[in-house]
Formats: sequence, structure tokens, C-alpha cells
Amino acid sequence: MTTVPSKLYADDVSLLMVLIDTNPFFWSTVKNTFTFSNFLSHVLPFLNSILLLNQLNQVVVIATGYNSCDYIYDSSLAAPNQRAESLLGKLEEFVTRDEELSQQNSIEGVWSSLLSGSLSMALCYIQKVFRSGPLHPQPRILCLHGSPDGPGQYVAIMNSIFSAQRSTVPIDSCVIGSQHSAFLQQASYITGGVYLKPQQLEGLFQYLSTVFAADLHCRSFLQLPKPVGVDFRASCFCHKNTIDMGYICSVCLSIFCKHHKKCSTCGSVFGQAQTNVASASDRKRKTTET
Repeated sequence: MTTVPSKLYADDVSLLMVLIDTNPFFWSTVKNTFTFSNFLSHVLPFLNSILLLNQLNQVVVIATGYNSCDYIYDSSLAAPNQRAESLLGKLEEFVTRDEELSQQNSIEGVWSSLLSGSLSMALCYIQKVFRSGPLHPQPRILCLHGSPDGPGQYVAIMNSIFSAQRSTVPIDSCVIGSQHSAFLQQASYITGGVYLKPQQLEGLFQYLSTVFAADLHCRSFLQLPKPVGVDFRASCFCHKNTIDMGYICSVCLSIFCKHHKKCSTCGSVFGQAQTNVASASDRKRKTTET
């Protein structure tokens, strides 16, 4: 009897990169209605269901903290009978370490998670899978996010979004916070993913299993939620406000709500070339008149 190759992947084999928001500041604001332990009680069965759908499916979990992000689980490396214990153990270690960094680097302002870093790590892992050979599972990214958007991460997040679009990797978004995420709305819209903000967090597992469990092949046969509206507005780098119109640095793409003489990000001087050209024209005109 001919043996089946160990790396024979079909259209329904998935590599699911799950980004879990562990920001302690966010979870402290919703602990009275939906605790972090309740959140995990919905997420863990969902991850197990992904692995049960196909024995070749792979799940990789990345924790997105306030100061750092890290890989905490890879189903291809964990023993089947120790998956939950391995994930919870590493997640607890990460949360403790991230909270210690938060106390050392306490900053007042927007307590956003390091979403740009976790997206970059997910894309790096996917590129590693792409280069492992011609046969590989179809990757997608699922962001389980609740923290507010960090305007300072705008450029890094947009770079990750365009990188995912170029690699045809959809970014799905499940927003569990009280407000919509403009960054994730754009990420799901640009990459062809699904954006969803559950109305009842008590039924989070039902949302995850009915919307985000379907592989990319099955999605063409399903009626998945469509984005009602996407906020394409950017955030200025000077005041961290969402703006409709602004000024963009042509060198580093930093956005400002008001005109500045110098870019605070890369140091480029705005209008220097035009000033030099104007001065040269004035000198030439004065010389001709003389």
C-alpha cells in the first residue's frame, strides 16, 4: 500500500495565527463585565475546535501585551495531551512579565497594546512557513483585540497590513472592547478578512466558531458578516487625534494636523526645496533687472 506523504496539504488545511490582547490596563476596565479568565474560557475551546476540524491544521498564538509581545503556543510543537496546560502556563508567564514592565515604564495616556509588533511577528512566522516548501497550510491572522488604537503605531501597522495584502494573508478581527478599532477595520477591509464586534461577549465562542472557524476555501460558500462602515481616517503624530485632513511627511509618512517646519519623526525640513527654488528665482530676477 502506498503511504500518504506527511506534508500533503489540501485547500481546507489552515495555519491560524491568533493574536490575543493581554493588556492589563484594558482588562482592568472590563473586569466587572467580562474578565480575562472568562475570555480564555471561550478562546481555548475555539482553538481546540480548529485542531479537531483537520489533523493537519496548525494554530500559533501570540500574546499582545502593553510593552511586549511573544509566541506562547505552537500546536506543531506541543504534545496533544498537554496543549491547554502549555498555553496557559506560558500565557501566565508572559502576563506577569509584561505587568512588571508596565510598572517600570509607567506612561500616562492611551494604554494601547503592541499590535504592530504582534502583527509583524505573525507575518514573519508565515513567511517562514512559505519558505519551508511549496506545500504548506493556508495562513490567516485572527486578532482578538480590545485595547484602543495607538496612534504612534499607525505607520507600522499600515506597513504590516500592506505586507499581508501582498502575501494574500487575510487579517480577521474580533473586537471585544467598547469601541471599534479603526486600524483593524482597515486591516480586515484591505486584506479581505472579516471584521466583527460581538454584541454579547457571553456568547463569544459562538461568534468565533461560526464566523472565524471556517477555512479560506469554505468562505466562498458562506455569507460572512460584511463591514458596515470602515473608518479610513488617520491619527496625527503630534496630538494623537483622529483627523480628516492633515499634512504628511513625504519621507517617513508621518501625519500632522498642522503645518510644521520640521518633521518630529525623521527630522526632514518641510518646504526647504521650495524655499531654495524661490530664492534662486528671486536672485535671478533681480540680476536680470539690474
